[in-house]
Amino acid sequence: MVAKNPDLERVHAFRETFSGHSLAEMGAQAQDLGSEIQITTPFPVTVLEDNAAFQALKNELSTPVKLVSKVPRFAIKAGIQSHPKAKNVICVASGKGGVGKSTVAVNLARALKSLGAKVGLLDADIYGPSVPKMVGHSDQKAQVEQKHLIPIMCDEIPTISIGYLIDEETPMVWRGPMISSALSQLLNETAWPELDYLLVDCPPGTGDIQLTLGQKMPITGAVIVTTPQQVANIDALKALKMFEKVEVPVLGVVENMSYFHCQSCDAKNPLLGVGGGRALAEKGKTSFLGSLAFNHQIAQNMDQGRSALDIEPEYAEIAKRLAESLSIRPRDYSLGIKKQIIS
Repeated sequence: MVAKNPDLERVHAFRETFSGHSLAEMGAQAQDLGSEIQITTPFPVTVLEDNAAFQALKNELSTPVKLVSKVPRFAIKAGIQSHPKAKNVICVASGKGGVGKSTVAVNLARALKSLGAKVGLLDADIYGPSVPKMVGHSDQKAQVEQKHLIPIMCDEIPTISIGYLIDEETPMVWRGPMISSALSQLLNETAWPELDYLLVDCPPGTGDIQLTLGQKMPITGAVIVTTPQQVANIDALKALKMFEKVEVPVLGVVENMSYFHCQSCDAKNPLLGVGGGRALAEKGKTSFLGSLAFNHQIAQNMDQGRSALDIEPEYAEIAKRLAESLSIRPRDYSLGIKKQIIS
């Protein structure tokens, strides 16, 4: 009988993570290949590569460790068909306008991409599309090939928006059914490549678009964006409750505009209150993914279609926490079962 490698057990038991779950509980698979231990993670390997505690564990092991990422499909609402290209569709929502939700969505997509994930971005704000401007492509128009929209690429991230189909100054005077139909086309009739995560920048509120997404689309989970201000949190809580009502899990809360970081004295000065995002997460019984500073350079970068990751490194940390929070969700094996039945 071959003795089990004790290093394997230590790897499986490692739980110094954001979620507090062990690697085994998060669905990571560790295999003893003799010359090395291969760990297949359900999130980008950068999550562990940047984890100081995990790197310390690696140094203690007698067997070398190799990290491999394989993001699975996580479970969606029963009765809804999985997206054929996007493994996980994640809504970024707020419930209230003016909290910087689109800025968070765009830079969160960029952050996930920087971690090594395959990421797409869908602008679901039909009335006020912001993504084209924020990714620097407001002057481009999406082409149609074989009845599918061709996404506009931004730093190797495929993006789609109603803003790529109309002039920038043209208002969308549409009623609910037309809006829902347009959203369905953007999601299902775009030539998406294979994606680990498709982020959806939702409009503010809890109206037709949010209901269409929650009730009819294969949404894996939602991220709620708010500010420390109580007024923002009141509406953000409504958005959180709406997703719960339509059986879409809320993966966490991001607090934007948390403070102004003074470059002269290095002080963090709260502008809109303190702790609103964390309080919202506690009230909604979900994870608090992190706080983002109020920084005029971020606004300038968004207006110019440039990334804000260098200005605000916390985006990368929030992306890691989001990927971890998703990893503890149940898996979706429906597509695999269908393939086995067909074959």
